[in-house]
Amino acid sequence: MSSTSEIDWSAKELAIKKDAPDWFLKSVNALFESRIISVLGCDIHFLHWNKPSAEKTKAGILLVHGGGAHANWWRFIAPLLTDYNVAALDLSGMGDSGRRTKYSASIRSDEILSVLDSCFSGNKPRFLVGHSFGGYMSMRFAADYGEKVAGTVIVDSPLYRPDADLTKSPRRALKIERYYPSFEIALKRFKLLPPQECKNDYILEFIARHSIKKTDKGWTWKFDVGAMGDNRWEEPFHEHLQNARSKIAFIYGEMSALVNKETAEYVRTLMPKNSLVTEIPNAAHHIMLDQPRSFVKSLENIFSAWLNEQSHK
Repeated sequence: MSSTSEIDWSAKELAIKKDAPDWFLKSVNALFESRIISVLGCDIHFLHWNKPSAEKTKAGILLVHGGGAHANWWRFIAPLLTDYNVAALDLSGMGDSGRRTKYSASIRSDEILSVLDSCFSGNKPRFLVGHSFGGYMSMRFAADYGEKVAGTVIVDSPLYRPDADLTKSPRRALKIERYYPSFEIALKRFKLLPPQECKNDYILEFIARHSIKKTDKGWTWKFDVGAMGDNRWEEPFHEHLQNARSKIAFIYGEMSALVNKETAEYVRTLMPKNSLVTEIPNAAHHIMLDQPRSFVKSLENIFSAWLNEQSHK
């Protein structure tokens, strides 16, 4: 059972000031539903772009954000997937979802399944797309419930060889809740992790404005610091990927700080034979910010290939 969220989507703080192209403004202003369901005692928020002609869509797609991010990272991406019924969730402890006393990939796997079932019913195929930390959660989902989707796309989520030197890995655990006296000061403190340049500054501003909330102590980030510790990488995600019960594809950025060609090739060895691997030129780790149109095109190519395979069975 889901309910409509009470988020004020017209709040003045959410209006971007930088010039943005028409395609972006059209996308972020596309109609969507903002809803909440309860999963294992926690409110899980999600966005759903349920097209009026949903019966004509090819499949359903659930988008899963990275660590400390939220569903609004997909607001300018989802409407571009015009042939699909699309949703994006806030994992527990992030975005506008509730917080837990303890987090795990197993729990996040159940959150993903619950939102999939809430948004997509009937006989249409369903696809899962997870970026960065969301990619790890999608690996766990594919091992737990992979048969419930037609394919899983992992986006720039690195898995390293057992003998790899990880001392230079840019992963970062967050331990301190930070508060700011005003929304504008918090906005100026927003930065991408891992750090990277983003030429599409209007996208950066948009997601930053949706990353901040007001509390009794001041303005702060929406994520729970307790969900951003070192333990979020402790699971054997390489085993989850090897045990995936769905088709798998891997997308990475040419200039990613986390994934290079060697890493991508190692990930390929963990995936089922003939799995699709795509490099996005001129993109760093946050591919959807750097090359949104190329990213969407790559997703469409992957989904089309999988749907074509399914139709010939």
